Amino acid sequence: MMFSSSLSVVEFYFLHRFPLPFAGYLIFISILAGFWGQCLVRKIVHVLKRASLIVFILSSVIFVSALTMGVVGTQKSISMINNHEYMGFLNFCE
Repeated sequence: MMFSSSLSVVEFYFLHRFPLPFAGYLIFISILAGFWGQCLVRKIVHVLKRASLIVFILSSVIFVSALTMGVVGTQKSISMINNHEYMGFLNFCE
């Protein structure tokens, strides 16, 4: 999780979405959140003695993030359609 979140920040930096200080701040926060989350899950698994809890937590995080991205993306697309904004689609016939 730490690798993927910090790699996403690097990707957005290379796409010129973030300035360098903000990208560095986000990398620091993502690494810190990854360590904190790992320690928290380790303590919960140790207390409950159920390693299968990791699978449930991971699947729940993936489900919530996919649902959030779907809802936000749909709302943004509807807003762009209503405002007649350019959505990045090109005419391939020309």
